[in-house]
Amino acid sequence: MAKTWFITGTSSGFGKDLAIRLAKQGDVNVVATARRPETLSYLDEFDNGQILKAQLDVTKPEEIKTAVEAAIDKFGAIDVLDNNAGLGYFSTFEEGTDADIKKMFDVNVFGLINVTKEVLPIMRKQDSGIIMGLSSVLGQVGLPSLSYYAGTKFAVEGMYEALQKELSKTNIKVMLIEPSGFRTDWAGRSSNKTSTKLPEVYGDVQAGIDAVGNGDEPGDPKKAAEIIVKTVEKDEELPFRLPLGQASVEGTEAKLKADLAEIEKMHDQAVSADFQD
Repeated sequence: MAKTWFITGTSSGFGKDLAIRLAKQGDVNVVATARRPETLSYLDEFDNGQILKAQLDVTKPEEIKTAVEAAIDKFGAIDVLDNNAGLGYFSTFEEGTDADIKKMFDVNVFGLINVTKEVLPIMRKQDSGIIMGLSSVLGQVGLPSLSYYAGTKFAVEGMYEALQKELSKTNIKVMLIEPSGFRTDWAGRSSNKTSTKLPEVYGDVQAGIDAVGNGDEPGDPKKAAEIIVKTVEKDEELPFRLPLGQASVEGTEAKLKADLAEIEKMHDQAVSADFQD
C-alpha cells in the first residue's frame, strides 16, 4: 500500500521541492497544502490520482481539520507528516515588535502544534507514522538579528524532544530537520526584514541582515529533499535530528562542544545547590 505524505507549506521552498520529489516518484501519495492552492499547479503534470492539493493556513484550526479529513477521505491514512510551513523575521531583539513576533510564533510554533495534534490521533489509531518538524540550525544556535526566529525553532526542538519521549513506546517516530542556509525564498518572500533605528548600536547587525538572501546560499534544496526522502525510507534508522548543510552540522558541533565545556566547569558548583544527605 502506498504511503501518504502530508506536507504543509508546499507553495515554495523546501515544501515545494519535497512535494515535487515525491510526486515524481509516483508510488507515494502526496497531500500538498498551501494557503492558496492555486500556487500548487506545478504538481498537475505529475498527478495520476496520487496527489491531493488542499487549502491550509496553519494558523486556522478549521482549515487544518478540513485538510486532514480530506487526506483521510482520499487516501485512508497519513504515514508521514512534514510540518514545513514557516516564516522568518529579521530584527534586533530590542527592536522586535509584538505584532511581528506573534505572527511568526503563530505560524512556526502554534501552527506546527495544531497540525501535529490533529494528525497524531490518526497515527495512534494506525499504530504507525513519522512526524517531522522543520527546525533550523537556529534551533541549536542563536544568531544576531534572528533572536525571535531562533526562539520559534528552540521551542519546536524542545517540544518535539519531549514528544519523541512521550511516543517512545509506540510505533510513531519524530524527526527534526535542521537546515542551514539554502537557496529558497525563505529570506525573501517568506521573511520580514526590518531596518534598525539605532545604526550606531546595531550597524553590524543591519549589515548582516542586508547580506542575507542574495541567492548564493550554499544549500541545494533539491538535494535536501532527496536526503529527507531517503532518510524516511530507512524507517528503522530514523534519526531524531537531521542536520542539512555544512554550516548546520559544524555550527551545531561547535555550539555543543562550547556548551559542554562550560557546563563541566560548573559541575561541582551546580551539584552543591542540592540538599546534601
